[in-house]
Amino acid sequence: MNDIELYSKLIALPEELKQEADDFVEFLKTKMNEKKITQKKEAGLAKGLIEMTDDFDEPLEGFESYRE
Repeated sequence: MNDIELYSKLIALPEELKQEADDFVEFLKTKMNEKKITQKKEAGLAKGLIEMTDDFDEPLEGFESYRE
């Protein structure tokens, strides 16, 4: 079903059913967002992709004026 077909069906409904359809669409959007939030992340997927140099904590050149 494309958007035009859905819109045609929606516009043919009486006002009180349009409100129910709107409520249902909001419910579906909420349900979709909850699924995105509850997807579990697996720990350690990026292990070995990031390396830090030994001088990571050393002051950077050119930023002396900001440290004063």
